[in-house]
Amino acid sequence: MDFQLQSDQDLIHLYVAGDEAGLVELLRRYQAKIYTSIYLLVKDEYLAEDIFQDAFIKVINTLRAGKYNEEGKFLPWVTRIAHNLVIDHFRREKRAPMINNGDDFDIFEVLGNYDESTEDRLVREQTHKDLKALIHLLPPEQKEVLIMRHFGDMSFKEIADVTDVSINTALGRMRYALNNLRKMMTSKELSLKN
Repeated sequence: MDFQLQSDQDLIHLYVAGDEAGLVELLRRYQAKIYTSIYLLVKDEYLAEDIFQDAFIKVINTLRAGKYNEEGKFLPWVTRIAHNLVIDHFRREKRAPMINNGDDFDIFEVLGNYDESTEDRLVREQTHKDLKALIHLLPPEQKEVLIMRHFGDMSFKEIADVTDVSINTALGRMRYALNNLRKMMTSKELSLKN
């Protein structure tokens, strides 16, 4: 059986029926996105790994208990679980999450590579580095929505539920984040030309 051709829901049914390969394929599909969304919030490799593992323990327990009811929404569901674990961590630590991109981890390496020339690779790496620096400058609420939407593939309704705001507020934060990124990119281009 080619698991790569199976839907998320089919893989979940396989796992619940006792076939571990279903969960292995789901993990292969979404590990990078889920880990990245956690890492961008906690900015600590070991903590991100711990939260990632805790998230999948919750996933496994929920699936085994037969309580999964998010038909066709596996990735947003797991991302929501992970985000809630991040919130719980920061509540315990009594500090707000801070996204601080360092040189020890490059999110864009996780997202996959393709055959490219050295020049293309250097341009891409510089562009990603610039974009990460600009994302870091966004207000925390805007960063959070941008990360959940782009890296977590969450809907605005799911983002609103997780962040405990209205859908309009979540949409507004995304709009402000994109507008602010555009302004910063335009400003950066102008400063490079002068």
